[in-house]
Amino acid sequence: MPDRYYDVIVVGRSLGALAAAALLARRDFTVMVVGQARRPANYSFEGRPLRRRAFTMLAASSPVWLGIIHELAQTQTWKQSVHQVSPMLQLLLPGRRFELPPDATLFSAEVERELPEVRRLVAELYADFARVTAAADAGFGRESIWPPGTFLERRQTGRVVSGLPYARAEPHADLLAGFPRDHVYRRIVGDSVRFATDLATWPPAFAVARLHGAWTRGLQVLDGGEQQLDELLLDRIAANGGVNLMGERVGRIEVRRGAISGVELDGDTTAMGAGFVITDLTGEGVAMLTAGQGISKSAQREWPRISPSVGRFVVSLVVRSAGVPVPLGREVLILPDSDGDSAHTIHLQRAPAGQDDETLLVAELLLSERDPLALQEARAHIVRRLCEQLPFLERHLLLVDSVHDGLPLWRYDSATGQRFEVERTGLEGASSRIEPMTRQLEVDPPGYLGLAGEPLRGPVDRTLLVGRSVLPGLGQEGMLLAACSAARLVTRSDRRKARMRREMWTKLEIS
Repeated sequence: MPDRYYDVIVVGRSLGALAAAALLARRDFTVMVVGQARRPANYSFEGRPLRRRAFTMLAASSPVWLGIIHELAQTQTWKQSVHQVSPMLQLLLPGRRFELPPDATLFSAEVERELPEVRRLVAELYADFARVTAAADAGFGRESIWPPGTFLERRQTGRVVSGLPYARAEPHADLLAGFPRDHVYRRIVGDSVRFATDLATWPPAFAVARLHGAWTRGLQVLDGGEQQLDELLLDRIAANGGVNLMGERVGRIEVRRGAISGVELDGDTTAMGAGFVITDLTGEGVAMLTAGQGISKSAQREWPRISPSVGRFVVSLVVRSAGVPVPLGREVLILPDSDGDSAHTIHLQRAPAGQDDETLLVAELLLSERDPLALQEARAHIVRRLCEQLPFLERHLLLVDSVHDGLPLWRYDSATGQRFEVERTGLEGASSRIEPMTRQLEVDPPGYLGLAGEPLRGPVDRTLLVGRSVLPGLGQEGMLLAACSAARLVTRSDRRKARMRREMWTKLEIS
């Protein structure tokens, strides 16, 4: 018999995994989080922050996220942690700049000035997007299981779906059908969606409206990025009695009588008992940890194929603030001059670097395995493109690095601008080897409404999946929907705690 037992063991440190753990700890379940040794978003060199992942909290205005922080009694803390940015999104186009400000009047003026030929089409497009956003907010605010698995769940979630525009549209429905085929606004909407989704293929029409709408409904940012969000959720887990083992890794999931019974950490010889295992691994990852034991017959017959595809190549640049134009937005898309095979849109983020006279720029581009741009050349390509768009940037560079190419860190002399290479052993919190990119996913066959990939319930009984593979079409919001659904299933398994949760909503939130 195991000497330790937890109601839920959460494996992973993604947004979905931490959100599910925080909710269940709040609901009085005993929870342990095993980070699977996944590295945090930040690393550093000589105290200067660098990031291995770009992060935009696109789900900040989602009713799913707002419901989570309300239940965690963190509404006021969250409001104090984030701030809205203007413009919400800035586009650097060949020879011009286009912005999406939060004020509707200013946005109309921006379209009139830069793209007058499509002002009517743009107005109609955003009226349509607003209709989708309002319906989705109302639907996602209701209790349902995403994606549904059982007959009753399909009925319940189906009632929500019936009110969602485009949810059952044709797979290749074009929301921008009225725009000229080669118009730049197609690229603006398309690139904002591609950086927001976890699908490697073009997402369904409903997801397109929802994801682009997330950029344009009042964008909120955390100065500390993903790491600040992780710390908030980890703090709530610990405050409610949970155990956080972020540097540990699960080496084996124990299965008895066809269901999970516990997990064994690397280096341990005894397993810890568990009622449920919630993870952001794929179903294949779960099967590997169980050594193929306990996999249901339906999973063996019908499990979708999830294939990692397009990678997010990320570069961090620490620069003197004097080299960054004052009008540069916090979230920027830099569009290429052409649509050729080697043309890449760059997603650029501007963040504080810890010193008043320095700025951290985090740039990412989407890189496929067959991309003409080689992995070893991607860093230089990004730096060159940024220097073309920001004319004074080159003379103000201090540090440039990426964990994805294995190259040395580039350090620039502050007086001469000469570049030196620093071996990766000098980095704090980063590997000296190439670290894998976060990859978008291909799903065969597509799941529920084309939004889903793998089922919420894992291939082994009493395992639940909350990672990017569950609802990849909806990006961050998909992970949060999966997390809330998993927490709901676990809560329903304990009638006493389910009743206690219902009673919680009759009390005032105490920060």
